[in-house]
Amino acid sequence: MKTLKKSHESDTMSNRIVHISVQLFSNEELARQVTEECQLLDIMVTVLLYMMESCLIKSELQDEENSLHVVVNCGEALLKNNTYWPLVSDFINILSHQSVAKKFLEDHGLLVTWMNFVSFFQGMNLNKRELNEHVEFESQTYYAAFAAELEACAQPMWGLLSHCKVRETQEYTRNVVRYCLEALQDWFDAINFVDEPAPNQVTFHLPLHRYFAMFLSKAVKCQELDLDTILPDQEMLMKLMIHPLQIQASLSEIHSNMWVRNGLQIKGQAMTYVQSHFCNSMIDPDIYLLQVCASRLDPDYFISSVFERFKVVDLLTMASQHQNTVLDSEHERSMLEGALTFLVLLLSLRLHLGMTDDEILRAEMVAQLCMNDRTHSSLLDLIPENPNPKSGIIPGSLSFESVLSAVADFKAPVFEPGGSMQQGMYTPKAEVWDKEFDPVMVILRTVYRRDVQSAMDRYTAFLKQSGKFPGNPWPPYKKRTPLHPSYKGLIKLLHCKTLHIVLFTLLYKILMDHQNLSEHVLCMVLYLIELGLENSPEQESDEEESAGGQERCHDSWFPGSNLVSNMRHFINYVRVRVPETAPEVKREPPASTSSDGLASSQSSRRKSLQRENSGTAQVFSLVAERRKKFQEIINRNTSEANQVVRPKTSMKWSAPGATPQLTTAILEVKESILSLLIKLHHKLSGKQNSYYPPWLDDVDVLIHPEIPRYSHGDGMTAVERILLKAAVQSRMNKRIIEEICRKVTPPVPPKKISSAEKKTLDKEERRQKARERQQKLLAEFASRQKSFMETAMDVESPDADIAMEVATSEQHVSEAIYDCVICGQSGPSTEDRPTGLVVLLQASSVLGQCRNSTEPKKLPTTEEEQIYPWDTCAALHDVRLTTLQRYFKDSSCLQAVSIGWEGGVYVQTCGHTLHIDCHKSYMESLRNDQVLQGFSVDKGEFTCPLCRQFANSVLPCYPGNNVERSIWQSHSNKCMQDLVQEVEDLQEQLGTFPVSISSETNLSKEMESVMKDIKSTTQKKYTDYSKSPGSPDNDFLFMYSVARTNLELELVHRGGNLCSGGASTAGKRSCLNQLFHVLAMHMRLYSIDSAYNPWRKLTQPMQDKNSELISEELPEVPVLYRDVSSLLLIQILTMPQPLHKEHFTCIIKVLFTLLYTQALAALSVKCSAEDRMAWKESGALKKNTSSGEKSWEVLLGHVISELSKGKIYEEGETEELTVVNPDSVERYLQQFCLPFLRITSLLQHHLFGGDLPSCQEDEEFTVLASCLGLLPSFQSAHQFTSASCLDWPVPAFDMVSQWCSELASFADRHPDQVKALLIQEPKWDLPRLLQLPENYNTIFQYYHRKTCTVCTKVPKDPAVCLVCGTFVCLKGLCCKQQSYCECVLHSQNCGAGTGIFLLINASVIIIIRGHRFCLWGSVYLDAHGEEDRDLRRGKPLYICKERYKVLEQQWVSHTFDHINKRWGPHYNGL
Repeated sequence: MKTLKKSHESDTMSNRIVHISVQLFSNEELARQVTEECQLLDIMVTVLLYMMESCLIKSELQDEENSLHVVVNCGEALLKNNTYWPLVSDFINILSHQSVAKKFLEDHGLLVTWMNFVSFFQGMNLNKRELNEHVEFESQTYYAAFAAELEACAQPMWGLLSHCKVRETQEYTRNVVRYCLEALQDWFDAINFVDEPAPNQVTFHLPLHRYFAMFLSKAVKCQELDLDTILPDQEMLMKLMIHPLQIQASLSEIHSNMWVRNGLQIKGQAMTYVQSHFCNSMIDPDIYLLQVCASRLDPDYFISSVFERFKVVDLLTMASQHQNTVLDSEHERSMLEGALTFLVLLLSLRLHLGMTDDEILRAEMVAQLCMNDRTHSSLLDLIPENPNPKSGIIPGSLSFESVLSAVADFKAPVFEPGGSMQQGMYTPKAEVWDKEFDPVMVILRTVYRRDVQSAMDRYTAFLKQSGKFPGNPWPPYKKRTPLHPSYKGLIKLLHCKTLHIVLFTLLYKILMDHQNLSEHVLCMVLYLIELGLENSPEQESDEEESAGGQERCHDSWFPGSNLVSNMRHFINYVRVRVPETAPEVKREPPASTSSDGLASSQSSRRKSLQRENSGTAQVFSLVAERRKKFQEIINRNTSEANQVVRPKTSMKWSAPGATPQLTTAILEVKESILSLLIKLHHKLSGKQNSYYPPWLDDVDVLIHPEIPRYSHGDGMTAVERILLKAAVQSRMNKRIIEEICRKVTPPVPPKKISSAEKKTLDKEERRQKARERQQKLLAEFASRQKSFMETAMDVESPDADIAMEVATSEQHVSEAIYDCVICGQSGPSTEDRPTGLVVLLQASSVLGQCRNSTEPKKLPTTEEEQIYPWDTCAALHDVRLTTLQRYFKDSSCLQAVSIGWEGGVYVQTCGHTLHIDCHKSYMESLRNDQVLQGFSVDKGEFTCPLCRQFANSVLPCYPGNNVERSIWQSHSNKCMQDLVQEVEDLQEQLGTFPVSISSETNLSKEMESVMKDIKSTTQKKYTDYSKSPGSPDNDFLFMYSVARTNLELELVHRGGNLCSGGASTAGKRSCLNQLFHVLAMHMRLYSIDSAYNPWRKLTQPMQDKNSELISEELPEVPVLYRDVSSLLLIQILTMPQPLHKEHFTCIIKVLFTLLYTQALAALSVKCSAEDRMAWKESGALKKNTSSGEKSWEVLLGHVISELSKGKIYEEGETEELTVVNPDSVERYLQQFCLPFLRITSLLQHHLFGGDLPSCQEDEEFTVLASCLGLLPSFQSAHQFTSASCLDWPVPAFDMVSQWCSELASFADRHPDQVKALLIQEPKWDLPRLLQLPENYNTIFQYYHRKTCTVCTKVPKDPAVCLVCGTFVCLKGLCCKQQSYCECVLHSQNCGAGTGIFLLINASVIIIIRGHRFCLWGSVYLDAHGEEDRDLRRGKPLYICKERYKVLEQQWVSHTFDHINKRWGPHYNGL
């Protein structure tokens, strides 16, 4: 023990000790032997006692000067650091053995010592209410105090209780209770306690009270002990109830903000006291103890004690004004609510008074689920478990699951569009809301007051949805489990005059609109009345009642104590004590009808006043009653009757002179509880005579009063329910209700409204009017704001003219108008003051991940399954470029392909525009902003000022009309030859064309700077492909590839085809048009030497064929090896903008002829030799027919004969087409041409506007061809062939021969490469992430012991890339290269800066995006739809396909930055 106390590392030390001791003491045999032979129990208890004795201080509870009680000091390290933990844990451990516990419970000396130990904690951590200054230093010692009580007192108690389950163990309970009471009596003596607790102090720690309560509960529940045989005398019970009651009142004070100067920690204590891990060792025993006291003490005494403790006695007067000497008026309402709520709790809870364990579990679960939907694990955590593990109710045991499935429905985890991950939740079933929702239980178990409101809101929503009640319901009344016979005395509280007087007074005050009363007060008053009617004592006969009724009561409020009969009792006059300033009329009462006044507590202490008028009326006061009863009980209990009356400690602290002058006034009331209820009904409904007794129409109501229509509703329903119950219980009540309803009574007789009340009524009215005015203003403001938003921002309204849309579609509108979201001005983009689109540039390798198989790749989970990236799109394009560069001239190679499959730059926008100069000043202000942002302003990152979407650049809008609107002009009549010539001429102007570049304007500067941004977005290795570094060809290739990447990605986002048609996925959100202008401006800086211009090769037959062979340098890439989509972009982007539609169509037609020829060449290689011969001959036969140039048979025959001249077909047999019939050939040709048509249609859509037509998959080719103007309009569909789209600018056979001859000459030199380089039919599947196994364990078992390939160690934090399956060390210094950790490095190599990693040991996914990272969440959930981050709960996890789909969707659509909000810098350390 001493070592433990001195040790600095007490934690590690205690862990070591416990590792050993737990093995020693878990074995029952061994534990018993040690106990018997070595007095283990004595040693343990003594050591604990000594340990605590080292940190005792004098208790300041109650009587500070003379207190003899000592308590532990919670600020000491011993308690703060839980140093006592190993000793207590061993003690709890050995008490779990029956034989050892038996020995402990039989040993009286040990019990005395133990109670002595427990009393050290009694009253620790005392809180004193700060009344003047805010406390300077908020101590956090309460953590230590609560932990100590739970571990050192409650846990051993639960351990002992678990052995007191059967009748034979009665003796043990008697022992514990006896020594517990002795310890309590010593404690009361030590703190010098008489009958009044000291004001303004509270301790939440009463372990002796709780031991006493829990053993009592066990005795009645399990051991069939007679409660009265073990209860102490009345005086002791009175003392016992004071401190737990003080805690309940203090809870109410704390929630009323009366302890606000003590800081937040006092709220923390109030919450911890009711929190799920503590409640059944703290608040539950306290309330149970109060229930026991209430059932055995005089009810009038108990009720008046409650109101006095809650400091609201003075409020309970019929007068409209009162003076409260102990409470500020602003706290009165919430303290009154607190007092009534406490009474409702006290009288409704049955946790220890007769409920079975299963019923308790069910009630707890329903309460938690009603507050909020809960996950399975949080439910397990929130249900107060029996803290002793061997007690049988283990959370997660069978009963838990069966109760859960009985009361709740499982809501599968869904994904909300905002990006927040939902867990699988349990939500209450409809019938639970209908029948079992219990507001009382909810109030008991809420840690935060807002949860009560949340439960009521959900209840309201349920009633609305199920059509049971449309308005704002009141908490429903729920029937209770019957009381255990031992506690029947509790019912007396409901049937005592004091409570009835309070209820009557409050009903009257509410009806008269006195201040400081609320709906909640009324609700609780009605609840108490209803409880009284439900639990009425034995029925007296009606006749007898009526005879003695009226006469008996001339000097008392009520005739008897039964609520049923008191309800109908009319009270005519009430004498009240009021301040002299009060407006009440002073009248002497007629002697016969006088009734008592309910006076303010201070006045009753003045004996002289009490004597005055004593002939006609006694002054009734709660406090006086309580004193009288207390005196009686004490005198009954003491042997000497002449004992001196104990001093009234309370006089000490009520300030003398604070009592105002009080005078007596008489009020005319003439009401009974029943009449007040009926008037209340009128008041609540706002109509006179709104209540009509239902039994007059339907007598059955009285026989079956349980009518569903009364079970849910508001205050009116509650009043109706109560009146019905009152009528059912007694014929007299029924008759009186009918009588009252016959007399048409105005709700408030005018003569009673005094001027002060008028004032308060006027005040209410004024308030109401002010509220209405405010509502009006707010509504007006909202509508103004809305119209402003619509005019200024055009945020989301779909038809708003945002950047992309042109103001009107007439052709003469020349300029697009843009709104700047920073300065709010609208106007065109000009050369001097350009406007730009907010864009996010990011490098992307998504396209490179396409594979040419529809079978998705799986994440390897065994050594055999490995992933080789040979078949990805990026790899194949890479190989192709390298091969071309081996055999052909570099500059021509770099125009024959596109790059950007890996590390291509994707540009996306939110659609908002701003002036570029406004943007610069915005960036400046961000730079000076000290707030920590999730992005780096130095790298140009910012968030859109309007929609807060992440962005990092601004794309200038080209002045002039956005989109040439003359889309479907009739096709011009120029013939093909003229158009071809025009296109060539326009390209010739290249060098001279751009005006703005020679004269630097703001626009051209911005265009250059955005081009720099685009270049710097991706890494150098993804832009440099030429053999001579820095050659202009490189830039040229990079620029048109950016356009290609963006078109291809849009195609992927549309699902890989254009069947769905429509505008682009988000019309406003596309920035391709602006992007083309920027790219085109830069492309035109590079002139193509006319000799090498591919356009010539496509449109003119060459003259001299032999000149090339002589030159020793590498030849150019043959036309048939060139990628047609790349050629298209080169042609378009090198033309002067804006482009004319006719030139665009002309370029497409020419390129289509090349594409078609490539398709035929690829097809010819696939055929077998016999087929080739057959096609060649059949083609030759038809060659001279009129439509020869538009027939694939003829052309195929021609291609075959031309290619046969070279050594192309000589290689070994090739893979064959399965069946070579005309249909399959046609299908092959269409599939070959489709990708080009799709890209071209998208391009046309962006350049010229116009929607894309939607279609079926099988007619996509036809629809796109006609949309692009390739299909002559007269063509009818049924005899359609792809060849009919051809439109040759020069005789077809000449062109084809020329193109084929290039291949033939190449075949002579490198016969092995000819076929490999032929462009094959592309069959790319959409990009996908790796497929994950169903069960997480499969991944975990394989990877968590796997060694890293780089450093050959088992990583501490293993991770795996979900794009390519690479295994990496997260944060591992072992694999660091040039200050980059492995994950960051991999994210650059694999995803050009985007990485998606699954952390093996945590089951979560992290996303790396450039220099930032975020935790994305988990795609593996347990059986209850919950994540298990860090695998803490160790539940089996299964893949959630929906979440994985969402992850994949965000990856493909590049929206990680927008959807995930919590980004942080990783400093290359992941």
